[in-house]
Amino acid sequence: MMSLDYFYVRLLLLLSLFCFECVFGRERGAGSGLQTINVDRKAKSSLLFNVKSFGAKADGQTDDSKAFTAAWKEACQSKGRVHLIIPRGTYMIGPLKFSGPCQNVSALNLRVKGYLKATAELSKYEFGGGWIEFAWMKGLTLTGGGTFDGQGAKAWPHNKCSKDSNCKLLPTSLKFVAMNKTVIRGISSVNSKFFHIAVVECHNFKGSKLKIQAPETSPNTDGIHIERSSSVYFSSSHIATGDDCISVGQGNSQVTITSIACGPGHGISVGSLGKYPNEGDVSGLVVRDCTISGTTNGIRIKTWANSPGRSAATNMTFTNIIMNNVTNPIIIDQTYCPFTSCATKVPSKVKLSDIYFKNIRGTSSSQVAVALECSKGIPCQNIYLEDVHLDLSSGKKEATSTCSNVKAKFIGTQIPPPCT
Repeated sequence: MMSLDYFYVRLLLLLSLFCFECVFGRERGAGSGLQTINVDRKAKSSLLFNVKSFGAKADGQTDDSKAFTAAWKEACQSKGRVHLIIPRGTYMIGPLKFSGPCQNVSALNLRVKGYLKATAELSKYEFGGGWIEFAWMKGLTLTGGGTFDGQGAKAWPHNKCSKDSNCKLLPTSLKFVAMNKTVIRGISSVNSKFFHIAVVECHNFKGSKLKIQAPETSPNTDGIHIERSSSVYFSSSHIATGDDCISVGQGNSQVTITSIACGPGHGISVGSLGKYPNEGDVSGLVVRDCTISGTTNGIRIKTWANSPGRSAATNMTFTNIIMNNVTNPIIIDQTYCPFTSCATKVPSKVKLSDIYFKNIRGTSSSQVAVALECSKGIPCQNIYLEDVHLDLSSGKKEATSTCSNVKAKFIGTQIPPPCT
Protein backbone atom coordinates (compact mmCIF):
# COMPACT_ATOMS: atom_id res chain seq x y z
CA MET A 1 0.00 0.00 0.00
CA MET A 2 2.81 2.38 0.81
CA SER A 3 4.38 1.92 -2.62
CA LEU A 4 1.02 2.46 -4.35
CA ASP A 5 0.42 5.70 -2.39
CA TYR A 6 3.87 6.90 -3.33
CA PHE A 7 3.11 6.18 -6.98
CA TYR A 8 -0.14 8.24 -6.84
CA VAL A 9 1.63 11.16 -5.17
CA ARG A 10 4.29 11.27 -7.87
CA LEU A 11 1.65 11.00 -10.60
CA LEU A 12 -0.34 13.93 -9.19
CA LEU A 13 2.83 16.00 -8.91
CA LEU A 14 3.75 15.36 -12.55
CA LEU A 15 0.25 16.22 -13.74
CA SER A 16 0.31 19.49 -11.77
CA LEU A 17 3.66 20.50 -13.27
CA PHE A 18 2.40 19.64 -16.76
CA CYS A 19 -0.73 21.80 -16.36
CA PHE A 20 1.29 24.71 -14.94
CA GLU A 21 3.63 24.59 -17.95
CA CYS A 22 0.69 24.52 -20.37
CA VAL A 23 -0.81 27.70 -18.91
CA PHE A 24 2.24 29.79 -18.03
CA GLY A 25 5.11 28.38 -20.05
CA ARG A 26 4.06 29.47 -23.50
CA GLU A 27 6.56 31.34 -25.49
CA ARG A 28 5.52 35.00 -25.24
CA GLY A 29 4.83 36.88 -28.41
CA ALA A 30 4.80 33.78 -30.58
CA GLY A 31 2.57 33.53 -33.62
CA SER A 32 -0.22 36.09 -33.42
CA GLY A 33 1.17 37.91 -30.37
CA LEU A 34 -1.29 36.22 -28.03
CA GLN A 35 -0.80 35.41 -24.37
CA THR A 36 -3.07 33.82 -21.79
CA ILE A 37 -2.92 35.45 -18.37
CA ASN A 38 -4.70 35.06 -15.05
CA VAL A 39 -6.66 38.15 -14.10
CA ASP A 40 -8.37 37.21 -10.83
CA ARG A 41 -8.33 34.78 -7.94
CA LYS A 42 -10.88 32.55 -9.61
CA ALA A 43 -8.25 31.79 -12.28
CA LYS A 44 -10.45 32.90 -15.17
CA SER A 45 -8.21 33.52 -18.15
CA SER A 46 -7.93 36.68 -20.23
CA LEU A 47 -6.26 37.12 -23.60
CA LEU A 48 -3.41 39.59 -23.95
CA PHE A 49 -2.27 41.22 -27.20
CA ASN A 50 0.72 43.54 -27.64
CA VAL A 51 1.04 45.80 -30.69
CA LYS A 52 4.79 45.19 -30.77
CA SER A 53 4.10 41.52 -31.42
CA PHE A 54 2.36 42.64 -34.61
CA GLY A 55 5.32 44.65 -35.87
CA ALA A 56 4.95 48.08 -34.22
CA LYS A 57 8.37 49.79 -34.11
CA ALA A 58 7.60 52.58 -31.63
CA ASP A 59 10.44 54.70 -33.00
CA GLY A 60 8.33 57.82 -33.65
CA GLN A 61 9.04 57.73 -37.41
CA THR A 62 7.82 54.41 -38.82
CA ASP A 63 4.10 54.28 -39.60
CA ASP A 64 2.76 51.73 -37.11
CA SER A 65 -0.84 51.88 -38.38
CA LYS A 66 -0.85 48.38 -39.87
CA ALA A 67 0.41 46.84 -36.64
CA PHE A 68 -2.32 48.59 -34.64
CA THR A 69 -4.98 47.47 -37.09
CA ALA A 70 -3.79 43.86 -37.04
CA ALA A 71 -3.66 43.80 -33.25
CA TRP A 72 -7.19 45.20 -32.97
CA LYS A 73 -8.52 42.68 -35.50
CA GLU A 74 -7.11 39.76 -33.53
CA ALA A 75 -8.36 41.17 -30.22
CA CYS A 76 -11.85 41.88 -31.56
CA GLN A 77 -12.20 38.39 -33.01
CA SER A 78 -11.24 36.74 -29.72
CA LYS A 79 -13.50 35.49 -26.95
CA GLY A 80 -14.07 36.56 -23.35
CA ARG A 81 -12.03 39.29 -21.69
CA VAL A 82 -9.29 40.81 -23.82
CA HIS A 83 -6.37 43.14 -23.09
CA LEU A 84 -4.69 45.09 -25.90
CA ILE A 85 -1.42 46.70 -24.81
CA ILE A 86 0.39 49.65 -26.34
CA PRO A 87 3.69 49.72 -24.37
CA ARG A 88 5.87 52.73 -23.70
CA GLY A 89 7.43 54.25 -26.79
CA THR A 90 6.51 56.78 -29.48
CA TYR A 91 4.18 55.54 -32.22
CA MET A 92 3.48 57.38 -35.46
CA ILE A 93 0.06 56.37 -36.75
CA GLY A 94 -2.34 57.55 -39.42
CA PRO A 95 -6.14 57.53 -39.21
CA LEU A 96 -7.40 54.31 -37.60
CA LYS A 97 -10.85 52.78 -37.20
CA PHE A 98 -11.28 50.32 -34.34
CA SER A 99 -14.70 48.92 -35.16
CA GLY A 100 -16.90 46.25 -33.68
CA PRO A 101 -19.05 44.54 -32.98
CA CYS A 102 -16.60 42.29 -31.18
CA GLN A 103 -19.35 39.73 -30.76
CA ASN A 104 -17.61 37.20 -28.53
CA VAL A 105 -15.63 39.69 -26.45
CA SER A 106 -17.19 40.41 -23.06
CA ALA A 107 -14.78 43.28 -22.25
CA LEU A 108 -11.87 44.86 -24.09
CA ASN A 109 -9.27 46.77 -22.09
CA LEU A 110 -7.06 48.97 -24.27
CA ARG A 111 -4.08 50.02 -22.16
CA VAL A 112 -2.16 52.84 -23.79
CA LYS A 113 1.14 53.52 -22.07
CA GLY A 114 2.92 54.98 -25.09
CA TYR A 115 2.94 58.34 -26.83
CA LEU A 116 0.82 58.27 -30.00
CA LYS A 117 1.46 60.87 -32.73
CA ALA A 118 -0.96 61.59 -35.55
CA THR A 119 0.30 61.93 -39.08
CA ALA A 120 0.30 65.56 -40.18
CA GLU A 121 -0.70 64.71 -43.79
CA LEU A 122 -4.29 65.95 -44.03
CA SER A 123 -4.86 64.13 -47.33
CA LYS A 124 -4.94 60.84 -45.41
CA TYR A 125 -8.03 61.80 -43.38
CA GLU A 126 -11.70 61.54 -44.31
CA PHE A 127 -13.89 64.65 -44.28
CA GLY A 128 -15.47 65.02 -40.84
CA GLY A 129 -13.77 61.86 -39.61
CA GLY A 130 -11.42 61.13 -36.80
CA TRP A 131 -7.80 60.30 -36.25
CA ILE A 132 -8.64 57.34 -34.03
CA GLU A 133 -12.25 56.21 -34.17
CA PHE A 134 -13.92 53.58 -31.99
CA ALA A 135 -17.29 52.36 -33.24
CA TRP A 136 -20.07 49.84 -32.73
CA MET A 137 -18.89 47.91 -29.71
CA LYS A 138 -19.75 47.27 -26.08
CA GLY A 139 -17.49 47.10 -23.03
CA LEU A 140 -14.41 49.11 -24.06
CA THR A 141 -12.09 50.50 -21.38
CA LEU A 142 -9.38 52.90 -22.56
CA THR A 143 -6.75 53.58 -19.92
CA GLY A 144 -3.03 53.34 -19.23
CA GLY A 145 -1.76 56.92 -18.77
CA GLY A 146 -0.66 57.36 -22.38
CA THR A 147 -0.84 60.46 -24.59
CA PHE A 148 -2.58 61.14 -27.90
CA ASP A 149 -0.82 63.93 -29.79
CA GLY A 150 -2.90 65.23 -32.69
CA GLN A 151 -0.01 67.37 -34.01
CA GLY A 152 -2.49 70.11 -34.72
CA ALA A 153 -0.12 73.04 -35.15
CA LYS A 154 0.48 72.19 -38.82
CA ALA A 155 -3.26 71.79 -39.46
CA TRP A 156 -4.69 74.85 -37.68
CA PRO A 157 -3.76 77.29 -40.49
CA HIS A 158 -6.02 75.20 -42.78
CA ASN A 159 -9.06 75.71 -40.52
CA LYS A 160 -11.41 78.13 -42.33
CA CYS A 161 -14.47 77.55 -40.13
CA SER A 162 -14.36 81.02 -38.59
CA LYS A 163 -15.05 82.49 -42.04
CA ASP A 164 -16.92 79.75 -43.89
CA SER A 165 -19.96 77.96 -42.48
CA ASN A 166 -19.43 75.18 -45.06
CA CYS A 167 -15.79 74.69 -44.17
CA LYS A 168 -13.97 71.38 -44.40
CA LEU A 169 -13.78 69.92 -40.91
CA LEU A 170 -10.39 68.79 -39.68
CA PRO A 171 -10.14 65.39 -37.95
CA THR A 172 -11.13 64.88 -34.32
CA SER A 173 -8.43 63.13 -32.30
CA LEU A 174 -10.56 60.52 -30.50
CA LYS A 175 -14.02 59.79 -31.84
CA PHE A 176 -16.46 57.36 -30.21
CA VAL A 177 -19.47 56.38 -32.33
CA ALA A 178 -22.39 54.15 -31.27
CA MET A 179 -20.53 52.75 -28.28
CA ASN A 180 -22.12 51.17 -25.19
CA LYS A 181 -20.65 50.78 -21.70
CA THR A 182 -17.45 52.66 -22.42
CA VAL A 183 -14.87 53.89 -19.90
CA ILE A 184 -11.94 56.19 -20.64
CA ARG A 185 -9.66 57.03 -17.74
CA GLY A 186 -6.26 58.52 -17.07
CA ILE A 187 -5.23 59.47 -20.62
CA SER A 188 -3.98 62.72 -22.14
CA SER A 189 -4.84 64.46 -25.40
CA VAL A 190 -2.71 67.32 -26.71
CA ASN A 191 -2.85 69.59 -29.75
CA SER A 192 -5.80 68.06 -31.57
CA LYS A 193 -6.39 69.23 -35.13
CA PHE A 194 -10.08 69.77 -34.32
CA PHE A 195 -12.02 68.39 -31.32
CA HIS A 196 -10.00 66.36 -28.84
CA ILE A 197 -12.76 63.90 -27.92
CA ALA A 198 -16.16 63.43 -29.59
CA VAL A 199 -18.88 61.19 -28.14
CA VAL A 200 -21.59 60.54 -30.76
CA GLU A 201 -24.61 58.26 -30.41
CA CYS A 202 -23.14 56.57 -27.34
CA HIS A 203 -24.86 55.17 -24.26
CA ASN A 204 -23.46 54.68 -20.76
CA PHE A 205 -20.17 56.48 -21.33
CA LYS A 206 -17.82 57.43 -18.46
CA GLY A 207 -14.68 59.55 -18.64
CA SER A 208 -12.43 60.59 -15.74
CA LYS A 209 -8.94 61.81 -14.87
CA LEU A 210 -8.38 63.19 -18.36
CA LYS A 211 -5.81 65.83 -19.31
CA ILE A 212 -6.68 67.80 -22.43
CA GLN A 213 -4.51 70.63 -23.68
CA ALA A 214 -4.07 72.88 -26.70
CA PRO A 215 -2.99 76.53 -27.05
CA GLU A 216 -5.56 79.20 -26.24
CA THR A 217 -5.33 80.39 -29.85
CA SER A 218 -5.93 76.99 -31.48
CA PRO A 219 -9.23 77.01 -33.45
CA ASN A 220 -12.12 74.62 -32.72
CA THR A 221 -10.11 72.47 -30.35
CA ASP A 222 -13.07 71.64 -28.09
CA GLY A 223 -11.96 69.39 -25.26
CA ILE A 224 -15.02 67.11 -25.22
CA HIS A 225 -18.01 67.28 -27.55
CA ILE A 226 -21.12 65.21 -26.79
CA GLU A 227 -23.90 64.64 -29.32
CA ARG A 228 -26.98 62.38 -29.57
CA SER A 229 -25.87 60.40 -26.52
CA SER A 230 -27.38 59.34 -23.20
CA SER A 231 -26.15 58.45 -19.71
CA VAL A 232 -22.82 60.22 -20.14
CA TYR A 233 -20.59 61.09 -17.17
CA PHE A 234 -17.34 63.10 -17.20
CA SER A 235 -15.46 63.93 -14.01
CA SER A 236 -12.17 64.92 -12.37
CA SER A 237 -10.44 66.24 -15.46
CA HIS A 238 -8.38 69.25 -16.52
CA ILE A 239 -9.16 70.89 -19.85
CA ALA A 240 -7.28 73.84 -21.39
CA THR A 241 -8.04 74.54 -25.07
CA GLY A 242 -8.75 77.14 -27.72
CA ASP A 243 -12.51 76.50 -27.71
CA ASP A 244 -15.16 75.01 -25.42
CA CYS A 245 -13.78 72.88 -22.63
CA ILE A 246 -16.94 70.79 -22.99
CA SER A 247 -19.72 71.30 -25.51
CA VAL A 248 -23.06 69.54 -25.12
CA GLY A 249 -24.64 69.39 -28.55
CA GLN A 250 -28.07 68.36 -29.78
CA GLY A 251 -29.95 65.17 -28.93
CA ASN A 252 -28.38 64.48 -25.53
CA SER A 253 -30.07 63.24 -22.35
CA GLN A 254 -28.86 62.51 -18.83
CA VAL A 255 -25.38 64.03 -19.09
CA THR A 256 -23.41 64.77 -15.91
CA ILE A 257 -20.26 66.89 -15.81
CA THR A 258 -18.53 67.22 -12.46
CA SER A 259 -15.22 68.33 -10.95
CA ILE A 260 -13.81 69.80 -14.16
CA ALA A 261 -11.02 72.40 -14.14
CA CYS A 262 -11.64 74.44 -17.29
CA GLY A 263 -9.41 77.15 -18.74
CA PRO A 264 -8.22 78.72 -20.84
CA GLY A 265 -10.88 78.20 -23.48
CA HIS A 266 -14.49 79.16 -24.11
CA GLY A 267 -16.03 77.62 -20.99
CA ILE A 268 -18.63 74.87 -20.67
CA SER A 269 -21.34 75.21 -23.31
CA VAL A 270 -24.70 73.84 -24.31
CA GLY A 271 -24.77 74.07 -28.08
CA SER A 272 -24.59 75.47 -30.44
CA LEU A 273 -28.18 74.33 -31.05
CA GLY A 274 -30.63 75.00 -33.87
CA LYS A 275 -28.26 75.09 -36.82
CA TYR A 276 -29.50 71.97 -38.64
CA PRO A 277 -32.91 70.44 -39.44
CA ASN A 278 -34.33 67.69 -37.23
CA GLU A 279 -32.10 68.28 -34.23
CA GLY A 280 -32.90 66.33 -31.08
CA ASP A 281 -33.79 67.89 -27.73
CA VAL A 282 -31.39 68.28 -24.83
CA SER A 283 -32.57 67.31 -21.34
CA GLY A 284 -31.27 66.15 -18.00
CA LEU A 285 -27.93 67.98 -18.03
CA VAL A 286 -26.13 68.50 -14.71
CA VAL A 287 -22.91 70.53 -14.41
CA ARG A 288 -21.59 70.75 -10.86
CA ASP A 289 -18.51 71.33 -8.73
CA CYS A 290 -16.42 72.85 -11.54
CA THR A 291 -13.82 75.63 -11.64
CA ILE A 292 -13.63 77.86 -14.71
CA SER A 293 -10.62 80.17 -15.05
CA GLY A 294 -9.61 82.82 -17.58
CA THR A 295 -12.12 81.76 -20.22
CA THR A 296 -14.06 83.86 -22.73
CA ASN A 297 -17.32 82.41 -21.39
CA GLY A 298 -18.29 80.58 -18.22
CA ILE A 299 -21.54 78.63 -18.42
CA ARG A 300 -23.00 79.33 -21.87
CA ILE A 301 -26.16 78.25 -23.70
CA LYS A 302 -25.97 79.18 -27.37
CA THR A 303 -28.56 78.75 -30.13
CA TRP A 304 -28.67 79.99 -33.71
CA ALA A 305 -31.21 82.39 -35.09
CA ASN A 306 -32.92 81.29 -38.31
CA SER A 307 -33.31 77.77 -36.93
CA PRO A 308 -34.53 75.43 -39.70
CA GLY A 309 -36.61 73.46 -37.20
CA ARG A 310 -37.95 73.46 -33.66
CA SER A 311 -36.16 71.81 -30.74
CA ALA A 312 -35.81 72.26 -26.99
CA ALA A 313 -33.26 72.32 -24.20
CA THR A 314 -34.83 71.74 -20.80
CA ASN A 315 -34.24 70.50 -17.26
CA MET A 316 -30.63 71.66 -16.97
CA THR A 317 -28.82 72.45 -13.72
CA PHE A 318 -25.53 74.31 -13.20
CA THR A 319 -24.52 74.28 -9.55
CA ASN A 320 -21.53 75.04 -7.35
CA ILE A 321 -19.39 76.64 -10.05
CA ILE A 322 -16.38 78.84 -9.27
CA MET A 323 -15.48 81.55 -11.82
CA ASN A 324 -11.98 83.02 -11.80
CA ASN A 325 -11.59 86.13 -13.99
CA VAL A 326 -14.09 84.85 -16.55
CA THR A 327 -15.69 86.87 -19.35
CA ASN A 328 -19.47 86.32 -19.49
CA PRO A 329 -19.68 83.98 -16.48
CA ILE A 330 -23.39 83.23 -17.09
CA ILE A 331 -24.73 83.71 -20.60
CA ILE A 332 -27.72 82.63 -22.64
CA ASP A 333 -27.20 83.70 -26.25
CA GLN A 334 -30.04 82.86 -28.66
CA THR A 335 -28.56 84.93 -31.49
CA TYR A 336 -25.32 82.97 -31.60
CA CYS A 337 -23.06 83.86 -34.52
CA PRO A 338 -19.38 82.81 -34.63
CA PHE A 339 -18.81 84.62 -37.94
CA THR A 340 -18.25 88.27 -38.77
CA SER A 341 -21.97 88.66 -39.48
CA CYS A 342 -25.06 86.43 -39.65
CA ALA A 343 -28.51 86.93 -41.10
CA THR A 344 -31.01 87.03 -38.23
CA LYS A 345 -34.32 87.44 -40.02
CA VAL A 346 -36.10 84.81 -37.95
CA PRO A 347 -35.65 84.36 -34.16
CA SER A 348 -34.27 81.11 -32.81
CA LYS A 349 -36.79 78.26 -32.62
CA VAL A 350 -34.99 76.48 -29.81
CA LYS A 351 -37.13 76.54 -26.67
CA LEU A 352 -35.18 76.98 -23.41
CA SER A 353 -36.94 76.12 -20.15
CA ASP A 354 -36.43 74.84 -16.62
CA ILE A 355 -32.82 75.96 -16.29
CA TYR A 356 -31.22 76.40 -12.87
CA PHE A 357 -28.08 78.37 -11.97
CA LYS A 358 -27.24 77.72 -8.32
CA ASN A 359 -24.31 78.84 -6.17
CA ILE A 360 -22.30 80.46 -8.95
CA ARG A 361 -19.53 82.59 -7.44
CA GLY A 362 -16.22 84.24 -8.27
CA THR A 363 -15.04 87.07 -10.50
CA SER A 364 -16.00 88.43 -13.91
CA SER A 365 -13.62 90.14 -16.31
CA SER A 366 -16.57 91.63 -18.21
CA GLN A 367 -18.82 94.39 -16.94
CA VAL A 368 -21.88 92.26 -17.70
CA ALA A 369 -21.57 89.15 -15.57
CA VAL A 370 -25.04 87.72 -16.22
CA ALA A 371 -26.57 87.95 -19.71
CA LEU A 372 -29.89 86.27 -20.44
CA GLU A 373 -30.59 87.05 -24.10
CA CYS A 374 -33.45 84.81 -25.18
CA SER A 375 -35.40 84.33 -28.40
CA LYS A 376 -38.09 86.80 -29.41
CA GLY A 377 -39.99 83.99 -31.06
CA ILE A 378 -39.90 81.57 -28.10
CA PRO A 379 -39.01 83.41 -24.87
CA CYS A 380 -37.17 81.49 -22.16
CA GLN A 381 -39.35 79.94 -19.45
CA ASN A 382 -38.57 78.99 -15.85
CA ILE A 383 -35.03 80.33 -15.61
CA TYR A 384 -33.85 80.28 -11.98
CA LEU A 385 -30.83 82.03 -10.46
CA GLU A 386 -30.10 81.15 -6.84
CA ASP A 387 -27.19 82.48 -4.78
CA VAL A 388 -25.14 84.12 -7.52
CA HIS A 389 -22.16 86.21 -6.37
CA LEU A 390 -19.95 87.55 -9.17
CA ASP A 391 -17.70 90.54 -8.53
CA LEU A 392 -15.68 92.39 -11.15
CA SER A 393 -12.08 91.18 -11.34
CA SER A 394 -10.87 94.79 -11.34
CA GLY A 395 -12.69 95.54 -8.11
CA LYS A 396 -13.51 99.02 -9.38
CA LYS A 397 -17.23 98.74 -10.05
CA GLU A 398 -20.14 96.47 -9.47
CA ALA A 399 -20.91 93.97 -12.22
CA THR A 400 -24.21 94.25 -14.06
CA SER A 401 -26.77 91.93 -15.64
CA THR A 402 -28.92 92.12 -18.77
CA CYS A 403 -32.09 90.33 -19.82
CA SER A 404 -34.36 90.13 -22.84
CA ASN A 405 -37.31 87.91 -23.67
CA VAL A 406 -37.16 86.13 -20.33
CA LYS A 407 -38.80 86.28 -16.94
CA ALA A 408 -36.14 84.95 -14.60
CA LYS A 409 -36.75 84.02 -10.97
CA PHE A 410 -34.14 85.16 -8.46
CA ILE A 411 -33.54 83.48 -5.10
CA GLY A 412 -31.06 84.33 -2.34
CA THR A 413 -27.89 86.36 -2.97
CA GLN A 414 -27.84 88.22 -6.28
CA ILE A 415 -24.61 90.00 -7.20
CA PRO A 416 -24.88 91.59 -9.72
CA PRO A 417 -28.40 92.86 -9.00
CA PRO A 418 -31.15 91.09 -10.94
CA CYS A 419 -32.10 92.41 -14.35
CA THR A 420 -35.70 93.24 -15.10
